[in-house]
Amino acid sequence: MCIGLPMQVLSVEPGHAQCRGRGEARRVRTALVGDVAPGDWLLVFIDSAQERLTTERAREIGATLDLLEAVMHGDAADGDAAFALPSRMNQDEVLALAGAASSPTLEKSP
Repeated sequence: MCIGLPMQVLSVEPGHAQCRGRGEARRVRTALVGDVAPGDWLLVFIDSAQERLTTERAREIGATLDLLEAVMHGDAADGDAAFALPSRMNQDEVLALAGAASSPTLEKSP
């Protein structure tokens, strides 16, 4: 499985950008996103930018990755993820997440 990382452009060269994010620096291809400028945020998979991000979206993705990393290390899952956690959803939201349209109607016995 490949996970995209939010990375901020530091410098630009034809077809590539030097980026930094999540504690590492990378030279990434920018062919799929077009011209970029220092300060732009990109969603990077391996060594290729796949999507431009707003600063807010980059922050949300970073928070979600922090949450996943914490869970993988056995820490409490308490963070500002870019999605609602099932533990904070009502029954209809959980069912919708699972592909159901709404909660099932329970028939009462007489």
